[in-house]
Amino acid sequence: MFSPLLDAAAELAAEWHDGTYRKGRWRAPVFSLDGDAPVRTPMMAHLTTVALLVMRAGFDDETVAAALLHDSIEDENRAGARLRTEVLREAVGERVTNLVLDVSEPKQDAAGRSLPWQARKDAYIAHLRTAPVEAAAVSLADKLHNLWTVNETLAATEHHTDARLDALRADVRAQLARFERLTGLNFED
Repeated sequence: MFSPLLDAAAELAAEWHDGTYRKGRWRAPVFSLDGDAPVRTPMMAHLTTVALLVMRAGFDDETVAAALLHDSIEDENRAGARLRTEVLREAVGERVTNLVLDVSEPKQDAAGRSLPWQARKDAYIAHLRTAPVEAAAVSLADKLHNLWTVNETLAATEHHTDARLDALRADVRAQLARFERLTGLNFED
């Protein structure tokens, strides 16, 4: 049976991310909208995929709930608001909230100033080194789904012959090769 915690987490994630979308679309839509409106992928599709990856790996309901909510603290909703930690804690409990915080980039320093991109990434990686294994699972599942979209982006842009894209594609391929080296995996077909 589906646990009340997972039901609450899925509902909260869907409500928070309602009207927000992934940055790109990787498959042809299976239906069309009226007029010329593009079919966009709701953010909930990403959250669900990450949660299913964590669930399939054998993690508990609290970790799966954190996977559903992993972007809720970082991402603004469609009204531009940020979900407060206290609200999340009240809705899903301390452990789930702590796991979500473990996989959330710090957006501001102690004085409330916005952190630069590199500082946010460095802080995230540094924290992940000491975070619980459950946070590592959520982070890896998130990156796995994002990596899939990176590969789809490479494939989708191959037909563009503009030479300015060559260096960007080469950098993406170099990072994928680095990923292969770090993981000891070989993704050659």
